[in-house]
Amino acid sequence: MALSIPRLKRRTEFLKVAGARHKWVAPGLILQARRQTPGNPLQESACPFRVGYTVSRKVGNAVKRNRAKRRLRSAVTAVLPDHAKEGFDFVIIGRAATLRRTFPALLNDLETALKKLDAYR
Repeated sequence: MALSIPRLKRRTEFLKVAGARHKWVAPGLILQARRQTPGNPLQESACPFRVGYTVSRKVGNAVKRNRAKRRLRSAVTAVLPDHAKEGFDFVIIGRAATLRRTFPALLNDLETALKKLDAYR
């Protein structure tokens, strides 16, 4: 059974993470991080972090954007449950290179970004 990772869905949640100005740019993705506020009901869930995904039209048409999001979701499922610190909200922004990078390189980009943002355990 796959682990269900709570998602950021509202624009205000994305803006709060972006407003923290805590990000790392890697060749395959951009990772933004923000500590969750105390008293957040989602913090006590089975997965103590939340993730939002965004890919702009600069990456390509809808087919390419959706493919980039699928690759990012797979990378998050492979990396974050084992390596992300608890109590963070993350926004992962797809780039044009997200489609061209090998999957192991994409995983490495995500792990490196977590380390640089001090969100790696």
